[in-house]
Amino acid sequence: MRSKLYLKILIGLSLIIFCLFFLDNPIDYSNYNYNYSTTIHRDNWGVPHIYGKNDNDVAFGLAYAHAEDDFETIFDILIASRGISASVNGKDGAPIDYLVGLLKIWETVDKKKSSLKPETIDLCNAYADGINQYIIDNRIKISRDIFPITGLDIIAGFTLRTPLMFKLDWYITELMKDQRPNFLAYKESKTENSMYGSNVIAIGPSRSADKSTRIAINSHQPWEGPVTWYEAHLHSDEGWNASGGLFPGSPVILKGYNENISWSHTVNKPDLVDVYELTINPENKYQYQLDDKWTDFEVSQLPIKVKLFGPFYWTVKREILYSKHGPVIETNHGTYAVRYSGHGLIGQVEQWHSMNKSNNLEEFQTAMKMMQIPMFNTMFADKNGNIFYIYNALIPKRKNGINWKDIVPGNFSDLIWTEYYAFSELPSSLNPKSGYLQNCNSTPYSATVGRGNPLKTLPKNCGIEEFQTNRAFRSHELYGMDESITKEEFYTYKYDTYYSKKSVMNYALNKFIREYEPQEEKYKNAIDIMKNWDLGNQKTNRGAAIAQLTFDLTYDIDDFNYNFKEIKDSFIKSTDYLINEFGRVDIELGKMQIIKRGDKELPLDGGPDLLRAIYSKMDNDRKVATGGDCFFQIVEWDKNGKLSAESIHQYGSATLNKSSIHYNDQSVLFSNLKMKPSFIYFDQLKPYIKKSYNP
Repeated sequence: MRSKLYLKILIGLSLIIFCLFFLDNPIDYSNYNYNYSTTIHRDNWGVPHIYGKNDNDVAFGLAYAHAEDDFETIFDILIASRGISASVNGKDGAPIDYLVGLLKIWETVDKKKSSLKPETIDLCNAYADGINQYIIDNRIKISRDIFPITGLDIIAGFTLRTPLMFKLDWYITELMKDQRPNFLAYKESKTENSMYGSNVIAIGPSRSADKSTRIAINSHQPWEGPVTWYEAHLHSDEGWNASGGLFPGSPVILKGYNENISWSHTVNKPDLVDVYELTINPENKYQYQLDDKWTDFEVSQLPIKVKLFGPFYWTVKREILYSKHGPVIETNHGTYAVRYSGHGLIGQVEQWHSMNKSNNLEEFQTAMKMMQIPMFNTMFADKNGNIFYIYNALIPKRKNGINWKDIVPGNFSDLIWTEYYAFSELPSSLNPKSGYLQNCNSTPYSATVGRGNPLKTLPKNCGIEEFQTNRAFRSHELYGMDESITKEEFYTYKYDTYYSKKSVMNYALNKFIREYEPQEEKYKNAIDIMKNWDLGNQKTNRGAAIAQLTFDLTYDIDDFNYNFKEIKDSFIKSTDYLINEFGRVDIELGKMQIIKRGDKELPLDGGPDLLRAIYSKMDNDRKVATGGDCFFQIVEWDKNGKLSAESIHQYGSATLNKSSIHYNDQSVLFSNLKMKPSFIYFDQLKPYIKKSYNP
């Protein structure tokens, strides 16, 4: 009898496990009926043009269209924003879940949501509904982890990702290592969400041969992942008519143009993160010293649900401490608090939406004064011929006399900053006499040539850059030296592939050539190739390959670590690779540097820190591009205010759909330095529409 009972129990348990593992557990969609008036037009490049009666209709359609092309990335962003990555992806997702809790993302969103306009909440809800509709239409099983998505998920996503763009996660990771970090020795690093670089160049009528206003919206981003660009055109009867680029999970255009204005961003690097070392009460680990007294930490428990296998999970609890400075990190080498710009701000979508719908310079500046976006150089141009640049940043007002780049003492309350410099105090330039502005991740103080550059009025502890990148040097040497720029020249200069004589590359190249005296013939020949190199990086150039392989450069010459032995070793390795792989050192660059996407492998011009920026990694003995020039636009208004624009994406609109022809249909144009037309007027778009539908 007992054995039969055990057998029945065993069978019952097996059936339960079988059901959990193998039987579908469908979502009940019957309660979700969305009523939006949206039409998606796909043009012959697959770019979605979303039309709706109101802005919410458009946000709904944008989410649906983007999910069709890249649902996987959107899903990953949503589960990260919810703080449930580990419950879906296992232990590898636990760090981001911890970060969501540590930064109080949801506590902040819940507390501050009433500060947003109702229209912003509605817009985000509509975008969330678009993703929900896509899930319903396609019965995506994994989506049970997040369904239904709400507008607060979208707001939380921006709240989480914004500080990651200035690498807050890098600081936290460094603190958690076994040894105390030396932030004074900080070198450039990239994280999954950090921005890579960018160019933006604008000329007004006075510098253009045909009196047009032109702007190159030329961001440099990784070509795959959560911060890769997606192209879309959004049109509502409420006055929203913008085309440009956005990231997965965004209900608004982040850079682009409408009928009257255009704008773009480049990465800037003000000091937006401070680390404090706390003194802990030896008799009470939940107290830290602030001024002359012990102060209690704010203490909470963060549960993190971790998927083990199948239906089995394990919930771990992490203690979260908060000081007056901010979130606290406990390590074996000390206890630290982190303070960062923009903590508590949730209005990024609201500000970008206002920028999208601005019709002139005054409205755009009003949107920028919201100061919900804590970083990014911002450039503007409009149909009236105005060009405007600002070093946009939420820069803390810090006490002087402290080295804020280092870890600072946490036991003085006057070091806990609470204010930022105002919009009017930031470096900016409006309509300089030259009729030309640029920013290529360079100092704001050399935004133009001649009069009109921003003045140095902010203190050193703001961390504002004072160096020029190669791209900034070349921009000044091309756009800045040509006082009458034709349309063709504007495009040609944007695709420039040369290093400046003032660049880090030229400095490193000449120093190495002077110091290195090779003995073997193959290395002598390779040095001769570098001696004769003209600093160009066209795909037909025969000196660029060995130079790009040899030198690992930085933007700023002061940060460049010239190490003769390392460069020599790299040179020898690179020479041997080229001879073994191609039979010679002076190969055409395009034989080594390629774009690889699906069934396409195409040669590429360009290289690191060039106006034609290409960043690549070695893959099967070729340098395969992974970032740099990607989706960008060139926008212009002629002297009569007539708008025209072109755009290009390095791959195509179907960023993750390998079965689509749009997975790589723009790669040939991209490889050949060509662009395609971009439309925001329906009469111009109509001949190019290949598919229209209503989700």
